[in-house]
Amino acid sequence: MRAALQSEIGQDKLEVVDDMEAVGFGPGKVKIRVRATGLCHSDLSAMSGVLPQPAPFVPGHEGSGVITDVGDGVTGHAIGDRVLVCWLPPCGHCPSCRRGQGHLCLEAFGNVATPNFKRGEGAVFGFAGTGTFSEEMVVPAACAVPIPDDLPFDIAALIGCGVTTGLGAAINTAKVEAGSSVAVIGCGGVGISVIQGAKVQGAAQIIAVDPVASRREAALRFGATEAVSPEEFADAKNRITAGEGFDYVFEVVGKSATAQKAYEMTRRGGSVVVVGAGALDDNFQINMFSLFLDEKKILPSMYGGGDVLRSYERTIALWRAGRIDLANLITHRVSLAEVNDALDQMRTGVALRTCIEL
Repeated sequence: MRAALQSEIGQDKLEVVDDMEAVGFGPGKVKIRVRATGLCHSDLSAMSGVLPQPAPFVPGHEGSGVITDVGDGVTGHAIGDRVLVCWLPPCGHCPSCRRGQGHLCLEAFGNVATPNFKRGEGAVFGFAGTGTFSEEMVVPAACAVPIPDDLPFDIAALIGCGVTTGLGAAINTAKVEAGSSVAVIGCGGVGISVIQGAKVQGAAQIIAVDPVASRREAALRFGATEAVSPEEFADAKNRITAGEGFDYVFEVVGKSATAQKAYEMTRRGGSVVVVGAGALDDNFQINMFSLFLDEKKILPSMYGGGDVLRSYERTIALWRAGRIDLANLITHRVSLAEVNDALDQMRTGVALRTCIEL
């Protein structure tokens, strides 16, 4: 079968091969024919080494498809089921899951260290235990979440990561209050989803901050009340909040520099919500006096900060009701053979989300 392969960490291009094999099928597993997958910035971070990932590996973790085989002991799934891929399925019994924080489940991370592909005699990993840049893959049954027939595969793929992460940051983690002021630093697919989540929550002012003009223009279409470049951010804070700072500032880049800027732009007693996944050696430092005196809340948000299965259901309900726009998040479409074009589209910022159709 065909798949996109990253042979070594640090390579900026993927090799599309046709001799990959999905392995590991057996009890508790399902086999999925991938139909659509989104390119998430986390895939680029894994390729560059910012996020730890064993190599060689097949990138991709935001996908959807059809179940083609079901292993022994699997219940609730059948051949022919349409599913989206959940790269971090809650196990249901670890301490985090028992506390209702399934998005922090560590047991699911065990999938990352288990190869689920093979090329020749060599083992190949799937990114985040999945590897959706492939025509077929084998994953634990919990990773395959059934979707309704009216949900297109391309939109379902986005719900599997980026949309859930962004909406959840606003709804679950920050619990944005109606009438509040919000700023979002970084307006790719996840940042745009944060904007939509803040709009759903009733924020009065939503300021999009991004260096790319096309992304700023897109942010306005998705619910931002104003869009500015990073150089204009301080002026926007002074104009909109009389210099006090925003109630909520979302960092959706994954850099200490932008996290610091988010902290500076948040009002005393406000919330800094860190959504971007950063590097292990990129440290974010806060002055201890400011931390005490200003009482700004620092809220990391992992995978939307809540029950991901409930978040999927909520997202589908909002989409059906027309409260959020998911179709127009997909600005580019490519085939698997054109996957490196998708990488360029994300690196240059011209794409909100590129859908790879298989």
